[in-house]
Amino acid sequence: MLLIVGTLVGCGSVPVYAPVATNPAPAPARPAAAPVEGALTQTRGTWVPVPWSELPGWGSDNLFEAWNAWLKSCEKAAAPWAALCPEVRRLSIGSAQEQLAWMQSRLQAYRIESAAGETTGLLTSYFEPVMEASRQPNGRFNVPLYQVPANLAQRKPWFTRQEIETLPEAQAALKGRVIAYMADPVDATMLQIQGTGRVKITENNGSTVFVRLAFAGSNEHPYKPIGRWLLDQGLTKDASWPGIKTWLSQNPQRRQELLWVNPRYIFFKEETLSELESAFGPRGAQGVALTPGRSIAVDPGSVPYGTPVWLVSPGPQTSLQKLVLAQDTGSAITGAVRADYFAGWGAEAGDLAGRLRQPLQMWAIWPK
Repeated sequence: MLLIVGTLVGCGSVPVYAPVATNPAPAPARPAAAPVEGALTQTRGTWVPVPWSELPGWGSDNLFEAWNAWLKSCEKAAAPWAALCPEVRRLSIGSAQEQLAWMQSRLQAYRIESAAGETTGLLTSYFEPVMEASRQPNGRFNVPLYQVPANLAQRKPWFTRQEIETLPEAQAALKGRVIAYMADPVDATMLQIQGTGRVKITENNGSTVFVRLAFAGSNEHPYKPIGRWLLDQGLTKDASWPGIKTWLSQNPQRRQELLWVNPRYIFFKEETLSELESAFGPRGAQGVALTPGRSIAVDPGSVPYGTPVWLVSPGPQTSLQKLVLAQDTGSAITGAVRADYFAGWGAEAGDLAGRLRQPLQMWAIWPK
């Protein structure tokens, strides 16, 4: 990643935690011992060739939106996609019918299954927060966001979140490494969970600049969802991000206790945000800018970067049947049928990302 989410620099971000949707019923697993002609074995899972008619909703998607993400993947295309990218670029001005016909002629659909033959997995979502900060600390802005400390590689794992905020040794290592200061430690934690964000920074002279703070490294401690901890403690029944903030507003004296549950800490780097760059998300693990609603984080042991994926996920938050591109990964994104959906940036995307947790089926699309 850029590894956005937990390890994002892009995935990805890691979902805070929300209850798993109960519908639909998981599809029956194919017997793991039954070989399928033409199947492709991945490090995690298997791709089973299927006719296009198996893909729910196939042919109903607005492929023009997905093509923008596909063109981004072609900027860093690996074999076998590099040979097909000239055709992908030419078809960027083609009709949806021409694009669909080309895909069905040149590509093959594969149902993604786990090693045990399971075809239903989990879909979550991540986003890019939009926040404010100050270059200098003051009465309102006093929560630091740090660059990578100079001695990060000398101590693995580095200090935990609690140690970073309390130990003189850790504070000494971070002296002079502050990028900017935020007003709310909860928002700063959210920025770290997502791994990237758009930040409006007030400079020393009073002017403002919009930048992207992107993932630069971590303390290499495991990510532990604070929402999961609240559920396990019986402190809330709504562990979505809005639910967590509601609980914190009612229990401000326990804020530090909650935030220290997650020992993982993210360090950032500052990037310019041009007008063109502002139309896309941060760079994902593939090395290309993410497209809202069309990029997903995956387990690269199951789905190689740059792979088009037909994603199907009916659920209470949003029902999806669409073409997306595997362009990112994250520390919590593991398993064959597993994806993290890039929702975009801002409050609306954040609300979706905080609540989306529902069943998923995936079909990889690969050159014949």
